[in-house]
Amino acid sequence: MPITKKVKAAAAASVLAMGGLALAAGAPALAHNHGAKKSQPNIVEAAMSTGIHETLVTAVDTAGLVETLSSPGPYTVFAPTDDAFGELPDGTVESLLLPENRDTLTTVLTYHVVAGRIPAARLSQAIRQAGGSYEFETLAGETLTASFDGSAIVVTDAAGREAEVIQADVKTTNGVIHVTDSVFLPG
Repeated sequence: MPITKKVKAAAAASVLAMGGLALAAGAPALAHNHGAKKSQPNIVEAAMSTGIHETLVTAVDTAGLVETLSSPGPYTVFAPTDDAFGELPDGTVESLLLPENRDTLTTVLTYHVVAGRIPAARLSQAIRQAGGSYEFETLAGETLTASFDGSAIVVTDAAGREAEVIQADVKTTNGVIHVTDSVFLPG
């Protein structure tokens, strides 16, 4: 089911309105509660706990999107691994993390976020119903295209760069994460 412009606008407004808020540094987001039952993490907490999303978490914090991606959402995040960020040309990540490039960083990050909770089964169904290639809009206002490579879901950005979903359906309280092996860069 396509994401309506109304939902996208509301999500974009949420990103813009809350983008300046940052999570206070200090205690880990997933503190160990000895004997207490842990609740499901939000998107940021889940990314912080993987050990393979340190660059993404740093970028989300630098862009001021921690509070937004911790909010109720729901959102679907295509989350590049540290190795994926490492494949970018030398200096790209460092440049994006500079204070003067915050707007560009925010655009890159929101290019990986879709309004709504879209599990892999629903995305796969949309790909099949659309004849093998399904386009959807991100919070950055850019289009991504999902298709299959064998049984794997592959997402292609506007410049033709492909990212394979290497782990689907990481469930969070405010959405779902699909781990990818590449970074999307706006055209």
